Amino acid sequence: MCVESDGCEIEGCSSSDEVRTLSGSMSPGLKSSPDLHPCKPGQKFRAALLRCRSPAAAAGILSFGNVLNYMDRFTVVGVLLDIQRHFNVSDSGIGLLQTVFICSFMVAAPIFGYLGDRFNRKVILSCGIFFWSIVTLSSSFISKEYYWLFVLSRGLVGIGESSYSSISPTIIGDLFTNNSRTMMLSVFYLAIPLGSGLGYILGSSAKDAAEDWHWALRVSPLLGITAGVLILLFVPEPKRGSADQLGGRIKTRTSWVCDMKALAKNRSYVFSSLASSAVSFATGAFGMWIPIYLARAQVVQKTAEDCTKEVCRSTDSLIFGAITCVTGLLGVVIGAATTRLCRQKTERADPLVCAVSMLGSAIFICLIFVVAKKSIVGAYVCIFIGETLLFLNWAITADILMFVVIPTRRATAVAFQSFTSHLLGDAGSPYLIGLISDGLQKNYTTSALWRFLSLGYALMLCPFIIVLGGMFFLATALFFLDDREKAEKQLNQLARTPSSVKVTSQ
Repeated sequence: MCVESDGCEIEGCSSSDEVRTLSGSMSPGLKSSPDLHPCKPGQKFRAALLRCRSPAAAAGILSFGNVLNYMDRFTVVGVLLDIQRHFNVSDSGIGLLQTVFICSFMVAAPIFGYLGDRFNRKVILSCGIFFWSIVTLSSSFISKEYYWLFVLSRGLVGIGESSYSSISPTIIGDLFTNNSRTMMLSVFYLAIPLGSGLGYILGSSAKDAAEDWHWALRVSPLLGITAGVLILLFVPEPKRGSADQLGGRIKTRTSWVCDMKALAKNRSYVFSSLASSAVSFATGAFGMWIPIYLARAQVVQKTAEDCTKEVCRSTDSLIFGAITCVTGLLGVVIGAATTRLCRQKTERADPLVCAVSMLGSAIFICLIFVVAKKSIVGAYVCIFIGETLLFLNWAITADILMFVVIPTRRATAVAFQSFTSHLLGDAGSPYLIGLISDGLQKNYTTSALWRFLSLGYALMLCPFIIVLGGMFFLATALFFLDDREKAEKQLNQLARTPSSVKVTSQ
């Protein structure tokens, strides 16, 4: 027997000595009293919702939303040729879709980071999901005369998805700590490769099933609206820093200018953000060009012909999408387990594991361009191992941020890390690789072999960027312990300082 916060009696809601109130706080269990009255149906429903708001359930719902977030953005890539043919635009015109999406995503991220550190986060998340879902669904009805409107819709989708990517990790950071937080963030960031791969698969499959590419943009919005409702109902709004030892007693908040100065001085944050940009550069280029590269490899091997039909085969995109899903799962699981094991040996385990995985990934990605001319199967094996090692560090990078940044500025930190990784990474890498490939083709007689080789030479830039990212993670390891200690000291200071006193950045 336990009692709700308004004094009504709830039957069988808990067998413990504590009860969670509607505000989310825990109050001591109370004995039955003659003054208590039976709960009304609406109150029982609210109490049932509260019992379902466990941290694990919240992390699962947020991870589901993140899968949809990435699935939506890569669904368009899965039907890119169909979109180009429908609107009758050039390669540069079709490339504008990704550019507008990433630019709007980058610009909106710092804004949502600011809002996420100061206002109700789950309301912002839900509004963002509803917004991009409705815009995506609406864009599937745009006629072929209004391509500019379709491009604009992708920019609006980028704004909506930016709110989710900037804020949702901070809620998980406030629900868990230490190894539990690493595990939950690993599940959350599994959504990046899993959602990306499912986007390829969903786009191609929905198009083939309906024989109309528009239906590829009508599945993920329905799932997105469902995720938004689940977030409103079952995801709590934890107090910022509640999972940290002193975070729940924070009495003051730093200004935005103070937050930015502190992040700029935080060497672990800066170097890990640069390393994240290297990962984004490689994944952005691979996501767009590897299926095309493998298709050209098969033409060189004479196992396939150049596409001259109205509808090109999508086998390579489907296989690449499936590999991305599997490697994403393996990467985050191996990353979480390895980090947990290595923390028993060294406190610098997080950045060191990331550095080793990046350097190992560069080796296998280089081998892709060596074996692809002779063996597609060998190329897929190298892609599998290289992507697994590359995806291994997604969740660990987020965990590094949680360690070295205090709770009240984490949303801002996540937002600016996202801004940096896109600006220096996938915002320009697909276009840059295409530009290098086009430049190489102009200098020689155009042939199937040279089209294959020129793209391979351009993609060879990726392993060098990945090695550079590994170096940035090694630099992070040098400063990680000092920055973590500074964050803990400032958290102590914030917990003891009255709200009327401003705290300077450290």
